[in-house]
Amino acid sequence: MVKADAYGHGAIPAARAAIAGGATWLAVAVVDEGLALRSSGIEAPILLLSEPPVAAMADAHGGWLTPTLYTSSGVAAAAAVASTGRRPWPVHLKVDTGMHRVGAAPDVVAALVAEVVAHPMLEFDGLWTHLAVADEVDHPFTGEQLRRFGSVLDELGPAGRPRLLHVANSAGAVAHPAARFDLVRSGIACYGVPPAQGVGDDLGLEPAMGVVAAVAFVQRIPAGDALSYGLRYRFEVDSTVATVPIGYADGVPRRLSEAGAEVLIGGRRRRIVGAVTMDQVMVDCGDDPVAVGDEVVLLGRQGTESVLAPEWARLLGTIPYEVLCGFGPRLPRVVESAAMALPEPAAERGPEAASSPAHGGSSSR
Repeated sequence: MVKADAYGHGAIPAARAAIAGGATWLAVAVVDEGLALRSSGIEAPILLLSEPPVAAMADAHGGWLTPTLYTSSGVAAAAAVASTGRRPWPVHLKVDTGMHRVGAAPDVVAALVAEVVAHPMLEFDGLWTHLAVADEVDHPFTGEQLRRFGSVLDELGPAGRPRLLHVANSAGAVAHPAARFDLVRSGIACYGVPPAQGVGDDLGLEPAMGVVAAVAFVQRIPAGDALSYGLRYRFEVDSTVATVPIGYADGVPRRLSEAGAEVLIGGRRRRIVGAVTMDQVMVDCGDDPVAVGDEVVLLGRQGTESVLAPEWARLLGTIPYEVLCGFGPRLPRVVESAAMALPEPAAERGPEAASSPAHGGSSSR
């Protein structure tokens, strides 16, 4: 999964790393994400996880992206643009087995398959569904979803099955062996974060992303003074405060300071104080020495200490996915692995081929 800018990590380097690590497919949410990968020279199969709008179907075909379809109108739109090509366009159908987000109801899948195979320029290449509670290991609904998917396969029969079946997300791949079909749609786990507490904790996952900045300003604040918008944090004793040039515009949620979040400076945890602002946060360093230019780790490791995405998620009452996806384009992505080196952009390709500035010293890596 490299949708949402690879969960905030940078889609193109993450895609290259995935392929170097053995991935045979990539997946994105929208057509533009897939075309960006193609323009960078990536030729691996790319699955679109949702049915493209009619207006984007031609672009999906032009980039030789594999669309997910689940409506008759979507099949018709795909067939219309595929008719301009010289070979059949592979498509996947999605079954809604109970998550009720998008997908074809199980009782209409056979008819939808018939519509696909009736068009000589469409190829029924895959069938899939998505698990709603795979990260709740003992929840019985995952088994029910697999049963419903199996019933669809039984109705299609061996002759009607496509080349590829896929069900498992990260949690499904880790905790539900029966969900591992021909493809596994690995997402959060590929970025070194367990899909849920207690799911994959024994895999030795290491976070791929660190978020670092550098101290930009240091001042001594006297006891009794307050700081930042609203003046809601008041110092009980004299304290040294470091200002760090990263804020909620970059993906540091404003409510982190109220939740008691900490960063790492000099190998020690230091609390974020005062309201997180659009471009800056303030950190209470007490009486410890700190200087302009000192490294500040918002997410990652420094010395023997670490602050990781699941910690932020617990403080914020959310999930690590949202934390990681929140880091915006103003933060440059600094790639630290040669395996992620990018090729030169490929020449213009059609359907016959498998076709930021630094911000104040802050970055994700």
